[in-house]
Amino acid sequence: MASEQMWIAGEWTDAEDGSTSDVLNPATGEVIATTPKATIADVERCVASSRAALNSKEWGAMDPAQRGRILQKMAAATYANAKSLAAIESSNNGKTFREALSEIRYGAWTLEYFAGLSDKIEGSTIPVPGNRLNYTLRQPLGVTAHIVPWNFPLQLAIRSIAPALAAGCTVIAKPASWTPLSLIAWMKAMQEAEVGLPADVLQVITGSGGLIGDALAGHSGVDGIVLTGGVPTGQAVMAKASENLTPVTLELGGKGANVVFPDANLKYCAKAICFGIFMNAGQMCWAGSRLIVHEDVHDELVDAIVAEISKWPVGPGMEEGVRMGSMVHTSHRDDVLDMLAKGLAQGGEIACGGNALDRDGAFMEATVVTGVSSDNLLFQEELFGPVLAVTKFSEDSEALALANDTPFGLLNGIWTNDLSRAHKFARDVESGMVSINEYPITFPQTAFTGWKHSGIGIEQSKDALNFYTKVKNVNVKL
Repeated sequence: MASEQMWIAGEWTDAEDGSTSDVLNPATGEVIATTPKATIADVERCVASSRAALNSKEWGAMDPAQRGRILQKMAAATYANAKSLAAIESSNNGKTFREALSEIRYGAWTLEYFAGLSDKIEGSTIPVPGNRLNYTLRQPLGVTAHIVPWNFPLQLAIRSIAPALAAGCTVIAKPASWTPLSLIAWMKAMQEAEVGLPADVLQVITGSGGLIGDALAGHSGVDGIVLTGGVPTGQAVMAKASENLTPVTLELGGKGANVVFPDANLKYCAKAICFGIFMNAGQMCWAGSRLIVHEDVHDELVDAIVAEISKWPVGPGMEEGVRMGSMVHTSHRDDVLDMLAKGLAQGGEIACGGNALDRDGAFMEATVVTGVSSDNLLFQEELFGPVLAVTKFSEDSEALALANDTPFGLLNGIWTNDLSRAHKFARDVESGMVSINEYPITFPQTAFTGWKHSGIGIEQSKDALNFYTKVKNVNVKL
């Protein structure tokens, strides 16, 4: 069992009071490591070090092309360590090694993308009346705190760290208390690779989300907060940040729908729907947890989904051939099962699954529920588990109304060979992202953004850099 430490103020360190938290392998329930349980004093030291690194100008005023070269080295080191990092991720989170490896390579790709953008953060000249020169500068936002979720622990950490560093900000990364190990290991890999990051530009602090996340969100020395998490956590972080008028980027929940019309390719669609809800055991904000399917193809598609998921072996993520790993914790699995039971009490029939697996670890069957009405909690609320709610529709207008009948608006999928219908639906559906005849899909260069309760701000793409920079207008009387 490893005794891990935090990276604060240029050293690997324990919590000030020496307290630690156990880290579990959710597939076995075994304690595999301990990590420091940081205190408020540790937060103060971390923020002070990050502020000093910002004020030194060594990073923010560095030639942006050189910052890009450092990010390229970080990408190369991430690729080089991807398999060992994926093994840690699988053991700590419960997901399959295959999924973890793909996600970590995606993180490296994200670093490459923002490395290429670091010297393309530009201001503009503005025509104004009279004999004047008017222009804008884009300067680093400052000290940024990144509160990372447990479902994609390293990928989602890198997703926000990369643009922050590219913009010249300093970074404090706080992993989820259930899943801190891959971010710690990645930080060690960056140091071993000697990528060239100046001291204290990137720090990692571990501990309670309620204590440490709250302290970072409300700290006057933090200039920007980035959170990926649930809606209640987002509301709490936003409220705390408002005390200092600190800007936030919040990537929150989702209740994605795959809307399937009669002319869709059902065989391909069934595979994608399974991938979109049962990957990572359904623990994804962009999961396609609702299936809104035309009545003419309902039975055929449900049968194809049940047949497809029956081929997915469930087990520990490091076992060969496993397609669905364990959930992150038995308490979370039990919460999902409890919500499933409450939803079934409101209506619906189980087509497959519905139970915890009778084995050690936080395992649950892939579950498909048909006959779910739009007022059922299985349709409205985010379970964050491997549960697919199926609802029929008859007319296109009904499908659109059902897709929009949720407080969330992250990613929705449309399945049809009628391009006119597809583009109209994409225009009118209330979500930040839409995918046609594919699900789920994203790239470092495309905006990851939610509408409604799914969040505020943009991750990925060049638009993400807007959050990490401040605009300054300069007027010169000639």
